[in-house]
Amino acid sequence: MPTITIKNQLLTLINVFTVEPAQQQRLVQLLALATAGSVRQVPGFVSASLHRSLDGRKVTMYAQWRSREDYERMRANPTASPYLEQALSFATFEPGMYEVVETFEPA
Repeated sequence: MPTITIKNQLLTLINVFTVEPAQQQRLVQLLALATAGSVRQVPGFVSASLHRSLDGRKVTMYAQWRSREDYERMRANPTASPYLEQALSFATFEPGMYEVVETFEPA
């Protein structure tokens, strides 16, 4: 059995939103606007990837932050809050915090 090693100490957020298919593109646009306009400007932000499900019911944001403290500072920033509040008016959201255990690349 292979040994699992931690590659870095970044905080990884995997946030899954559930939405009616007719609202999926609206949610994608809102999350893209929030990330491009304010979130990525915050110190400690590393990267984010926005995903939409093929069935139209899910939108997932995978984001990495230098530390949990950096992420918490972003959450306390009032410029990001209105976007999440607006998203939650028509979608539900299941947040999750993770650390990367192993990354696999082509051999």
